[in-house]
Amino acid sequence: MKKEQVVNCQFSVWYPIFKKHTIKSLILPLPQNVIDYLLDDGTLVVSGGDNNTQHNQTNNSDSEEEDVQAPEFPEFNSKVLEAINTLGGCVFPKLNWSAPRDANWIALNSSLQCQSLSDIFLLFKSSDFITHDLTQPFLHSSDEDSPNPAINYELVLRKWSELLPGGEFRCFIKENKLIGISQRDYTQYYHHISKQEAQICHSIQEFFSQHVQYQFLDEDCEWDSGKVWLIDLNPFGEVTDSLLFTWEELTSGNSLSANQEEGDTAQQEGPVFRYTTSDVTVQPSPCLSYRIPRDFVDLSTGEDAYKLIDFLKLKKRQQEDSEEEVEEEVRQ
Repeated sequence: MKKEQVVNCQFSVWYPIFKKHTIKSLILPLPQNVIDYLLDDGTLVVSGGDNNTQHNQTNNSDSEEEDVQAPEFPEFNSKVLEAINTLGGCVFPKLNWSAPRDANWIALNSSLQCQSLSDIFLLFKSSDFITHDLTQPFLHSSDEDSPNPAINYELVLRKWSELLPGGEFRCFIKENKLIGISQRDYTQYYHHISKQEAQICHSIQEFFSQHVQYQFLDEDCEWDSGKVWLIDLNPFGEVTDSLLFTWEELTSGNSLSANQEEGDTAQQEGPVFRYTTSDVTVQPSPCLSYRIPRDFVDLSTGEDAYKLIDFLKLKKRQQEDSEEEVEEEVRQ
């Protein structure tokens, strides 16, 4: 995976090519002050410049309470609201490459569905995937010693669509050939996939040959498909999750094996199709590792003042206990 391939997998690069075969989306340039805000670790309070502005309570040097207002971006907020309304009122947000899939736990609806800039900010500031896009987009590139290409960061807003997890598949393209298909949500067992294996594989191959093959700027890439829609394009390399394959398998010159514990295939030729074949192999979502206790979320956002008071009382009690232990040691 070279840096040029990463650049070519930006949403704004591939979307015009496959616009007819993917979800309607709008792309807005991301102002530098918004980028700075997203990378600022000093605050988790969000504001979209609308009537839902939130405040955080802090203590100044005189121990007096002071209201600190979150930064506002009125001009950018207007553009975002206009785009959201154009797309039907609810959107799925992402940056040039990544969506904040690791941060859906922090949203009130536990979803990536957003209706305002505040919703988007909350997800983006809580996402390691978004931070990766902003700080390390060329991680794992084979030409790491070459200069990094300039990136114009963009906010991508996609019309909200209810996609069925059991109907999404990640497809791996090497040298303009479809070599592998993996169940996207491999942590769950979907009974219908084994019954419709041949039909699913045929539909994806047909869509690939008619609409994707030789159309993209690179001969190697990875794409997610619905039934049958192109959902996303990602670099062919370690920065992308290989799901039920390994990158050693995908990049080696050897033919992929169909006999895997988690998946199987009905194809003697063509791509290898892997999927979870039994609920015995069901696994927890890999995004669970990004979650933190809800109490921590309430404390960091100031949503529950009583939890904050209890937390401060606990810290004070711990400090007093520690001081008493020190005094006891001194007396001894």
